[in-house]
Amino acid sequence: MGWVNRRRDHGGLIFLDLRDRSGIAQIVVDEKVTAAHAKADAARPEFVIAVKGRVRRRGAGLDNPNMPTGEIEVVASKLLLLNDARTPPFSPAEDAIANEEVRLKYRYLDLRRTEMQANFALRSRVAMAIRNYLVSEGFLEIETPFMTRSTPEGARDYLVPSRVHPGNFYALPQSPQIFKQILMVSGFDRYFQIARCFRDEDLRADRQPEFTQIDLEMSFPQMDNIFRVAEGFLTAAFAAAGIALTTPFVHMTYDEAIKNYGIDKPDMRLPAMVSLSDILTPELRTALKIEQSLPVLGFVIPNVGELSGTARKSLLGEVRAGFGDCGLDLLDVVRLRTNATFAPLADAISAALAASLGVPALSAADLITVVTPKLGTPAMWNYDPQWIYKRVGALRLELGAKFADKHGLFAKTGTAADFKFAWVTDFPMYEWNEETKTWDAAHHPFTSPHEDDIQAGRLTTDKGAVRALAYDVVLNGNELGSGSIRIHRKDVQAEIFRSLGMTDEEAHERFGFFLDALEYGTPPHGGIALGLDRIVMILAGATSLREVIAFPKTARAIDLMVDAPTPATPQQLRELHLRTVTRT
Repeated sequence: MGWVNRRRDHGGLIFLDLRDRSGIAQIVVDEKVTAAHAKADAARPEFVIAVKGRVRRRGAGLDNPNMPTGEIEVVASKLLLLNDARTPPFSPAEDAIANEEVRLKYRYLDLRRTEMQANFALRSRVAMAIRNYLVSEGFLEIETPFMTRSTPEGARDYLVPSRVHPGNFYALPQSPQIFKQILMVSGFDRYFQIARCFRDEDLRADRQPEFTQIDLEMSFPQMDNIFRVAEGFLTAAFAAAGIALTTPFVHMTYDEAIKNYGIDKPDMRLPAMVSLSDILTPELRTALKIEQSLPVLGFVIPNVGELSGTARKSLLGEVRAGFGDCGLDLLDVVRLRTNATFAPLADAISAALAASLGVPALSAADLITVVTPKLGTPAMWNYDPQWIYKRVGALRLELGAKFADKHGLFAKTGTAADFKFAWVTDFPMYEWNEETKTWDAAHHPFTSPHEDDIQAGRLTTDKGAVRALAYDVVLNGNELGSGSIRIHRKDVQAEIFRSLGMTDEEAHERFGFFLDALEYGTPPHGGIALGLDRIVMILAGATSLREVIAFPKTARAIDLMVDAPTPATPQQLRELHLRTVTRT
């Protein structure tokens, strides 16, 4: 039983491709079976049918190697039309449908496609593998409320008006953060939840207003314990997709990630950046008009192919135009080699980059990029000591993406080699908000600072230098999840609130219940949350979360299938003590 995927009428024989969740089978209906043949003649794509018949091998030379069932067919002895179907706006038999809005409006048809069925079968296997692993590690699955109060999580809340408490609102949770910490206070030392979360923020391909995260918390943990558990359930999840991961993952601090990759979510499929500052003597810097005190950074994009002189000049011009007036320039290593004065420098740069890759020499197909600060750049450097690393890191990713498709830089092998994981630790505790001229929590205000930063008084004297016991797990340049060791002492939590500009009265108004709970023997605890949608998206080889969320929203947060959101009725507004105001 299933849907007619395709129909082919050969006169005396009608062939129907019957599709259900398990796949497609070819049905043969002979005109000698009169009743079945008449119904097969009436059937059209997406009709729902039931077939009874005999399975047989296909005739010699008629096998279809592109179908798992391509060696057999079913000879129908009976056929029932269970339901007809209008001509659909697109065929679920198609491999790809260009118009995404049409796909989302008729999502029930889109989900019939083989690719989408495979995505959600994968998602189910991954979620179950994670759940089974965590249960085997002694975690309890506990649900936390959807209707709660607003908490600072870095995005706007979705608010739910209360009918019985006029003028008051619940907030849908951006994460179960406070509740899972309360569960640690309550003695449930290992909690997890595959949790639904909600954030009212601008959307893009890897964001949705409602999403699912793998959320866990542990009491009395060392950071390495949390890493081990997360690596364990990721290993189980990837195994569900047929991929065997190698653990433990690479570890690096935030400062190391910025220095080596220019970003806190490094894509390690590309070689790291290398400091070339020691190679450029003061005399060489003067001759090449390079600022003396700032770093010179280089990197290699491997196997891009040997560029012609015209292509190389075009690329140099494109990059320089992208730099604008930020004070950076490119050192043309190929041109340096043609100058007797600078040829030894070009050789030294190539040798240093080759050594960083662990190879004896670079090939002509490897693209060498060296970025230098122009004279007069220090003012920008003093404003943000990491800005050069970040800008060069962005260029590294831009060039990697530019040559990726043409030269197969990120070609998938279907093995663990495709997936470069890393733990990034010791993030800054605070980040400066230029708009409000205040320090904001970089992670969330329940993250514990380093003990030595507390002891040194940096919470009040040097917020920019305070490190958080926070960590991210990163895969191929994507942040899969983040977590931290939490604050378990009321005095430290109160001090963090104060350091964020919150008075004791404001803190008690918003978090009094939580501060009170910290006074009743709260154990040290920590945890992590990883995006399930993003993990499945990567495993499915999809480019958007909408490919692995059954009923997603558009980039404008609209559900095209059910036409949501919609206005409330006057009666609903009266019951909720609300009125709407349209701004022009």
